[in-house]
Amino acid sequence: MSEQPVLMDVDAKGVATLTLNRPHRNNAYNDAMIQGLLDGVGQAAADDKVRVIVLRGNGNYFQAGADLKWMNDLSKQALDANLAMSTITTDAVRHLNDCPKPTIALVHGGCFGGGLGMMSACDIVVASEEAQFAITEVRWGLVAGPILPQLCDAMGLRALRRYALTAERFGTREAAAFGFLHEVCETGKLDETAAPIIDALLKCSPSAIAETKAFILRTAAHGVDDDTASAIALAHAMRRRTAEGIEGLASFNERREASWYPGE
Repeated sequence: MSEQPVLMDVDAKGVATLTLNRPHRNNAYNDAMIQGLLDGVGQAAADDKVRVIVLRGNGNYFQAGADLKWMNDLSKQALDANLAMSTITTDAVRHLNDCPKPTIALVHGGCFGGGLGMMSACDIVVASEEAQFAITEVRWGLVAGPILPQLCDAMGLRALRRYALTAERFGTREAAAFGFLHEVCETGKLDETAAPIIDALLKCSPSAIAETKAFILRTAAHGVDDDTASAIALAHAMRRRTAEGIEGLASFNERREASWYPGE
């Protein structure tokens, strides 16, 4: 039986939990996971019984970014295949960001690349103290286009300009300092920490929450409309097929430094 890359459960209170479920790959995303996230968010958003959406990861990581072995294979396919994948990637993050239901990311372990985009697209982020973060795309000759608008909103311009350009790892202390996280808790206490936040959301009017969220997003500086999304997806798809994109993915698969690194 093939794995179900995104699991969905709705409890009696209307809390829908979407669980990223490729633990053997540290929840690194492939096409099936991105489609599962897109479908799951759409299903939860359309379900009147759902009041709150929780996003979390199964296993040791919240989300390890793209499955680079899969992406290396994708980069060798025709542009239309790459564009189709970049389109659903862009849509998954922007529709999570625009979802009318309140969303909470519960983050543990590692959260890299696209995982930061997922958590940035959520309204509220709770992270356990051991969590580590990195925007890794440039390390592999790629560009994090589909998630940069959400990252800019969530991290702020100054922090993004450092960490998106260096691919450095940072922890919960740094992330909390520049406002990326709402709560940091002890390891193993994500659910306990999130419970009063979820309860607070359930006490609020669902339609008022949706209208408030929509108004906030309309007045924000980094909204992504259909035309912008198409441009982002095309640039994202084409980047994988550049010389440095090909070299970066090859360096990952071959466990070596990329050719542009001059050495110590």
